Amino acid sequence: MLAGKGWLGVAVGCCLLAGARAQGRQLTTEDYARAEKFMDYNVNPLVLHTVENVKFMADGRFWYRDRGADGAEFVVVDPVRGTKVTAFDREKLAAAMSDATQGKMVLDAHHLAITDLALENDGSVAIVNIDSETMRCELHDAIKCQVVTVPVKDAVAARLFSESHGVAEADISPDGKKIAFIRDYNLWVRDMTTGKETQLTKDGVKDFGYATDNAGWQQSDSAVLVWSPDSKKIATFQQDQRKDGEMYLVPVTNGHPVLRAWKYPLVGDADVTMIERMIIDVDKRKVIRLKMPPDQHRSTLCDDVSCEPTKTWDDVQWSEDGKHLAFVSTSRDHKQEWLRVADAENGDVRDVMQETVATYFESGNGKVNWKYLPQSNEVLWFSERDNWGQMYLYDLTTGKLKNQITHGDGDVTQVLHVDEKARKIYFLAVGKETGVDPYFSSYYSVNFDGTGQQRLTPEDADHAVTSSPDGRYFVDVYSTPTAPQVSVVRDSDGKLISNVAKQDITRLLAAGWVAPTPITVKARDGKTDLYGLMFKPTNFDASKKYPIVNHVYPGPQTGSCGSRAFAAAHRDDQSLAELGFVVVCIDGMGTPSRSKAFHDFYYGNLGDDTIPDQMAGMKELAAKYSFIDIDRAGIYGHSGGGNATVSAMFHYPDFFKVGIAESGNHDNRDYEDDWAEKWAGLEVKHADGTSNYDSQANQNYAKNLKGHLLLVHGTMDNNVPMNNTLLVVDALIKANKDFDLLLIPNVAHAYGEADLYMTRRRWDYFVRYLAGDVPPHEYQMKSYAAAQAALALGK
Repeated sequence: MLAGKGWLGVAVGCCLLAGARAQGRQLTTEDYARAEKFMDYNVNPLVLHTVENVKFMADGRFWYRDRGADGAEFVVVDPVRGTKVTAFDREKLAAAMSDATQGKMVLDAHHLAITDLALENDGSVAIVNIDSETMRCELHDAIKCQVVTVPVKDAVAARLFSESHGVAEADISPDGKKIAFIRDYNLWVRDMTTGKETQLTKDGVKDFGYATDNAGWQQSDSAVLVWSPDSKKIATFQQDQRKDGEMYLVPVTNGHPVLRAWKYPLVGDADVTMIERMIIDVDKRKVIRLKMPPDQHRSTLCDDVSCEPTKTWDDVQWSEDGKHLAFVSTSRDHKQEWLRVADAENGDVRDVMQETVATYFESGNGKVNWKYLPQSNEVLWFSERDNWGQMYLYDLTTGKLKNQITHGDGDVTQVLHVDEKARKIYFLAVGKETGVDPYFSSYYSVNFDGTGQQRLTPEDADHAVTSSPDGRYFVDVYSTPTAPQVSVVRDSDGKLISNVAKQDITRLLAAGWVAPTPITVKARDGKTDLYGLMFKPTNFDASKKYPIVNHVYPGPQTGSCGSRAFAAAHRDDQSLAELGFVVVCIDGMGTPSRSKAFHDFYYGNLGDDTIPDQMAGMKELAAKYSFIDIDRAGIYGHSGGGNATVSAMFHYPDFFKVGIAESGNHDNRDYEDDWAEKWAGLEVKHADGTSNYDSQANQNYAKNLKGHLLLVHGTMDNNVPMNNTLLVVDALIKANKDFDLLLIPNVAHAYGEADLYMTRRRWDYFVRYLAGDVPPHEYQMKSYAAAQAALALGK
């Protein structure tokens, strides 16, 4: 997978040998092997007893996968009884599942790749998802399994069957009897008992299909819809792309290439993707179109109508009786939101309330937080109107505010449970505790009237919480970047019920791993605190001078450093540090999880890219730590980080000496409409031909380049099309600038099998041009297949 067959490495205007001036030490394969030792595929398997993806079952118990020194066990915890037991004998289960496939599936009992699990009959029956199969297993002394196929007669098996066969959880009816799916641009349902398929719509055509989500870079065959609680109706839409402009990509082939063309609206386009909302009566096969104009293909949360990770239709909620449907419409520029309620019988639509903001509206961080409460005739609403993300209570009939629920500094990020009878909400929030990293998430409860706010997770750490469906208990997994996980069960008052697991990093420490150093620096204004992480070589020598490399992601939808939970690897930051660098990530102004003013900081000026904050932080660190050589500063990033890297190299060429920009969206007018129009507003073209988007277009500043710049892009990138990088290439050539270019054929936004090749090239580039050393010739990283296998063992 290294340079050679199937690869196209194009060096433009700059020969690598030109960097041979004043070369320093020759790095060896042993040096690179020491760096590779800290890649995720090598360190993740060294961490034992990690708890993640906790899943509660219908009976109130939950299960998790516990990987110990002897492989993975599946553990079931009963919070009521306080018990913790293994779910089954893994040796017997592996053998029984292999038998069920007549030996076609050979399973390692110690590394079962189970993706979902449900237990029935007090644990005597297991419904198991593994690979692409769903099996029903009798857990007696002699375990027996059978592959579940259509027909499926119970809701649990139906849900797991749908998940293992690539059907989103939202697509299965609540009673488990039907699955909705798209065929030939129309919506169908399959009866999970009989296998009978019924066509619900008949006029769907290409670019005007039902329940589809194929706008811009998002392309999926999953249906976007919400079933009514009684499983009799479906809320969905017909997606209209007929007037959208198209994007084109051509694969690298040895012969005639096949043109790939699809709808991809851009910033400033007069016509973009729209949706026509409707309700479908499944039994009657009747389509009730909502009586309203077409809506924008937008959500209150992300830059798509359906957001990760659930890929459900986030802004749509049914009444319990299925008679009414609440939803939120979002304007094209994300500045206006309308909460509306539709009559499911006749399609009448009533506007309940509206919120308008100066920049962009968001309904939470990672989860839509508004909630429709028709039984009490109320609505829970999220807003940042007081500079923080807070919850509010509204009257459903009048649309009038009843009261603010949460108060004070810090953002509500996700409402995880609403107890309507007790009139209490349970939510995750950041920044509410003084003297604590503001990115640490904690769990709270508060009454609807705003009284009685209580912190339920007392430790100063980042808390990942999974609430039971009834809210009586929650699993709390907490950690910090320097302290491994502790997992416990608490009740709804925060009382500790039982311990679940503790992450064991003994083997990780024995391998020489060291934790990153949390850092706090001032922003460009000299006042605002910024937070991040610093990585130093494990053989660090304070008497030496180390070049500093900034791993950047400017946001605005996320920051450079990511989660504050414990991780054995933060991308390849520690590995790069091993080669003789100090590596930092800093969450600059303009990124989320702080105040609204902080997040809005460079709204309308995407060319800012937080770079002045990155520079201020790096300079402060250099003043504090004599081992940092601020005269040798580098920067790199992917996607938005690639954009920021080029912005840094062009706007601050005397500060940043080396940059590596991977798959950057260098001019957001050549990127999907929704993303930039949310973060920078609609494009305004002036009479003189200029635009409010000109300042963010990196190609306009190519003449300023002084240092070494490596541009990288995948030729089949359907997220950020390659044209974004080629615009910069064209401008650099016209400006007579030296630079390097690596095009990776036939890969998308992520590089897949080329990822480790790109990692090695990144190391080489910084070693050669920033450190002034010589990398080993074509160091061989672990193969992609071996790395993926190792990562699977570490899960």
